[in-house]
This record gives sequence, C-alpha cells and structure tokens, in this order.
Amino acid sequence: MSEVKIRPLADRVLVEPLAAETKTASGIIIPDTAQEKPQRGKVVAMGDGKKDEPMTVSVGDEVLYGKYSGTELKFDGVDYLIMRESDILAIL
Repeated sequence: MSEVKIRPLADRVLVEPLAAETKTASGIIIPDTAQEKPQRGKVVAMGDGKKDEPMTVSVGDEVLYGKYSGTELKFDGVDYLIMRESDILAIL
C-alpha cells in the first residue's frame, strides 16, 4: 500500500475498514444486503494528538470501533473512516 496523502489533525485517526464477513461460521453465505457494517479496521494515518493527551494508537494497528463511529470518505478509490481516537474501543 502506498502512503496515504491525508493527514488527520489533532486526535483524529484515519482507518481503513476491513472487509465485512461474507460467510457465517457454519458456511452460509451472507448477501450484501444483510452484511453487518465492519467494526474492525487498520489505522493508516493519525494526527499528532492534543496538548497533554498523546495518541495511544499507531499506524498499522488493527482496531475495533463502534458500528456507527466516524465519518465515511472515499479517497483515490479507497473507502476510509475518519474518527476521533476516543471512538476507538480497542487495539487488537
């Protein structure tokens, strides 16, 4: 992957969502219309943090975030989410 040309400000993080599950554990294929929104992604860029609040995630971290967190955007044909670091629930 080439370097992303988006640089989030302050405590914002740019996340590339991982693909939604297309099959259940038992092998049933889930149609596009019934797939859940992904809640996992990879951090591809981040801001410098706020004064007295350094960032705790790093570029390359796989993270878990709320189902409706962040703002969706498309850049160079790739879908991303931009969100505050506080919207991230865990680093996997």
